[in-house]
Amino acid sequence: MTLAALSEATGISVSTLSRLESGLRRPSLELLLPIAQAHQVPLDELVGAPPVGDPRVRAKPITRGGRTLYPLSRQPGGLQAYKMVEPQRSEQPDPRTHEGYEWLFVLSGKLRLVLGEHDIVLTPGEAAEFDTRVPHWFGSTGEGPVEFLSLFGPQGERMHVRARPKRG
Repeated sequence: MTLAALSEATGISVSTLSRLESGLRRPSLELLLPIAQAHQVPLDELVGAPPVGDPRVRAKPITRGGRTLYPLSRQPGGLQAYKMVEPQRSEQPDPRTHEGYEWLFVLSGKLRLVLGEHDIVLTPGEAAEFDTRVPHWFGSTGEGPVEFLSLFGPQGERMHVRARPKRG
């Protein structure tokens, strides 16, 4: 949903919504209630209120274009984590670009990644990271379903991996 559409649905100005989204304005109950109603979600879900006494993440699957996404992060904006399940299917790649940075890790199956002029297949345990301004597409190789994790930073944040050096 665009800020203009959300503004129309809630009566909140686009500039106020933009400041809320960027963290320059603290949300109030008067702002959160119409936003929750516009998105048709409970207020607790909108603000990421943890379930009392239950530490489990209860991801509600989202299906888009045949792919099932399980959101693993709760905070809006910033770095987002998903588990994705792509069914077995053969598709013609249609590379796209957008702002951001993505990191993929294959859990099972084979993931085809078309990135610029590269066309590679990732297998379980393999990872890839890339700037999403480079034309890219990913999906099943057609040999079976694939499950993978995706970390996406909308403003181009790179993933930082900290590992201890090998002991000699």
